[in-house]
Amino acid sequence: MNASALERLEMLLEKVQKPARYIGGEMNAVLKPWDSVKIRFAFCFPDTYEIAMSHLGMKILYHLINERSDALCERVCMPDADMADLMRQEQVPLFGLESRNELKDFDIVGFTLQYEMSFSNILEMLDLGNIPVYGRDRGEDMPLVVAGGPCAFNPEPLAPFIDAFMIGDGEEVMHELIDTVRDCKEKGASKKDTLRALAQVEGVYVPSLYEAAYNEDGTLSSFAPIDDAAPAVVKKRVVKNLSNAVYPDKIPVPYTDIVHDRMVLEIMRGCTRGCRFCQAGMLYRPVRERSMDRLLQLADSLQKSTGYEEMSLSSLSSGDFTCLPQLISELMKRYQDKRVSVSLPSMRIDNIVKQSLEETQRVKKSGLTLAPEAGTQRLRDVINKGVTEEDLIRAVTDAFECGWSSVKLYFMMGLPTETDEDLQGIGHLAKKVVDAYYSLPKEQRAKGLRVTCSASVFVPKPFTPFQWAGQDTIETVHEKQEALRQYLKIKCVNFNWHESHLSMLEACIARGDRRIGDVIYHAWKRGCRMDGWNEHFKMDQWLAAFEDCQLDPSFYAYRERPYEELLPWQFIDAGVSQEYLRRENEKAKAGTVTRDCRHGCNGCGLHKWDVCDWVQNPPLKDTDQTSAPIFD
Repeated sequence: MNASALERLEMLLEKVQKPARYIGGEMNAVLKPWDSVKIRFAFCFPDTYEIAMSHLGMKILYHLINERSDALCERVCMPDADMADLMRQEQVPLFGLESRNELKDFDIVGFTLQYEMSFSNILEMLDLGNIPVYGRDRGEDMPLVVAGGPCAFNPEPLAPFIDAFMIGDGEEVMHELIDTVRDCKEKGASKKDTLRALAQVEGVYVPSLYEAAYNEDGTLSSFAPIDDAAPAVVKKRVVKNLSNAVYPDKIPVPYTDIVHDRMVLEIMRGCTRGCRFCQAGMLYRPVRERSMDRLLQLADSLQKSTGYEEMSLSSLSSGDFTCLPQLISELMKRYQDKRVSVSLPSMRIDNIVKQSLEETQRVKKSGLTLAPEAGTQRLRDVINKGVTEEDLIRAVTDAFECGWSSVKLYFMMGLPTETDEDLQGIGHLAKKVVDAYYSLPKEQRAKGLRVTCSASVFVPKPFTPFQWAGQDTIETVHEKQEALRQYLKIKCVNFNWHESHLSMLEACIARGDRRIGDVIYHAWKRGCRMDGWNEHFKMDQWLAAFEDCQLDPSFYAYRERPYEELLPWQFIDAGVSQEYLRRENEKAKAGTVTRDCRHGCNGCGLHKWDVCDWVQNPPLKDTDQTSAPIFD
């Protein structure tokens, strides 16, 4: 950024909310000399600084890239609306937090795709960085624009804007991507030749090398590569040994409050439970655990380098970690005198143990969040949740006995086969949680019971058994929300719900094809940005954008898809096979549960990759009412 723009930036900081978002210079931030490296990577998070700095993936890749002698990584966050407007007005380009160099001056601009409602922000950030939003309009002097993260498993809605997608775990493929771009740059290769080289890296998808065609009814008729360099199937990347994987021993510590202001230990990756609505549980298979020794080493380093007084043990299902009680006990022993607390997000109802609750609240009592997901056992079996009402009551009773008085319960509405009885069941469960609190002697319970029930709208996601399901219409969602309000009129119970229009749009994008990219563009041109924030969301403009493109949102969100339909994401091999997902969908319709993979292989497809310990060392045959191992 030139001197004039830097002066204007300094003036803007006096006019915006939370200027600390834009100044950089935090403890442990890495500032490398711009000319000392061959590849300059901008890690772009398409949401505000507070959310970006809470994201573990950014911290891992920021550390990984900056450990290289030939590359640097700088952070770029989506400016809030006030700052974005002033930057345009004063012609201040989007910049890296570390050096304040312009976004367009980096070699690679990489976005993490964490949730669909951030996609309009990607276009906003490119435009603020003086980079053409459509890939076809970017010349040889422009950076490569890449993306990864969970939403990259259906890359098609962003295909017009992104040059290359990284599918799966990023630790290894990031090195290969940088190596390839560096080598091509040194050879003076064209952008097209660089993209052809990237397409040959396992786990990299280059959309410009593929072509989609459509039937008269709007469904996808074919999808295939149009260049010999591009594989017909793109296979996700998997880091096999998590203990040996790169993990930061120091992280930037913000000057301002962020959403998750604490150090994070990722204790394991993946989940064996097989919940049929859960995309992450399918995408991040197989389960890989970090060793106790490695976790304790990282905990010591992070505590010393950050000074944080809270440590979160992160995974999709922390209670399934093999050594959880021993790990918590050792962490509390080491850090109790330093007043460092340990929190356990993502705990399942059926594996919360009283010992863990008692250990973690010795320093500070964190909030307790439980996810029954559905109000009746029938529907919990449909979604393969694998927990019972007795599990929930035991868990909250243990918590109340340990001094908790605030509990959050997460549910979903609009799940396949849902009935009014299932909605009533949410009210019945909430009432039983309240009764569990009052069943304790008054002197044994903490004051101020608060039970918060949140009901999100089910969104069918790619690579789940429910990827073929239709979503409830907005009208149906409103009716169900009103019914739930009545069922949850219970003393000490609060009810939160999600915006139905937002969930409908999320479904459109999550299951969208390439044509949705033009909808995103038209919505952005109509002023849509920061769509995940209620105060900025403009549903009328999104609907107008669909009209601009002559597309019907109900085609994407509400339509149940037949098994024989070609899905936009079907060219990606995510490990789980389509046959397995179909089989699980049929079991859902029958209300039949599938056992936890740790009790025996269910043949999801990962056996082909030789990466899953539960296939390599299968336990004794399960005797539950579940299927024996089946290989597709």
